[in-house]
Amino acid sequence: MPLPEDFYVRPLMYEGCSAPIVGPTEPLRLLKDEEWGVDIEAELAAVVGDVPAGVERSQAAKYIRLLVLYNDVSLRQLASPELARGFGFLQSKPVSSMAPFAITPDEAGDLWTGEFLGGRYLVHVRGQVLGDLDPGKDNIYTWPDLIAHAAKTRPLVAGTLVAAGTMGNEDRRHGCGCIAELRGREHMAEGSARTPYLRFGDSYRLELFDRAGRSVFGAIDQRLEQLPQPENRHA
Repeated sequence: MPLPEDFYVRPLMYEGCSAPIVGPTEPLRLLKDEEWGVDIEAELAAVVGDVPAGVERSQAAKYIRLLVLYNDVSLRQLASPELARGFGFLQSKPVSSMAPFAITPDEAGDLWTGEFLGGRYLVHVRGQVLGDLDPGKDNIYTWPDLIAHAAKTRPLVAGTLVAAGTMGNEDRRHGCGCIAELRGREHMAEGSARTPYLRFGDSYRLELFDRAGRSVFGAIDQRLEQLPQPENRHA
């Protein structure tokens, strides 16, 4: 999907499903795997207080209350047909997951830039390193941009989660924050993608570390499992 012409002028955002968010070690249970193209998205998110409508970018950071590590699960095979219909994501965004701890910006110490969070973001899929990322580098937009954009025409209520999108760095040696990016690189280099999306039984782990090697939020450490088909009984 080509990027919008104004991608570097206005953030590309969507309004996601707020629940359920499953626990950091709970299995990710879905009805299908390969047919849906199950993927992780290694993200960070800010939890805001009450943000007034029309807040200026210069004032937006002061409404950040907490920072969290977030996995925005995506179903790639369902996303393209949804986007083609012009109404955005719905079925392609199932449950998400979050690390066990949240921190305040001041607790982040020198990882906090005033607008975003640095550190070492390790992403493992099937026991292999997918990404070794620095979220504090190469940002097109930071949280003040995203908060001001989301609140342009309406207030954001306290507890709103503003996720910053899949982490990535310009230096490709850092790897990827999602399987789709790796598949895209493979397709450009080799003519086809060879890394599969998640299958039932596959595991993944997402974790951010500070400069001393300490875990900041704890880990998201999950396994993809099949959800039993519901019984469709007539009343």
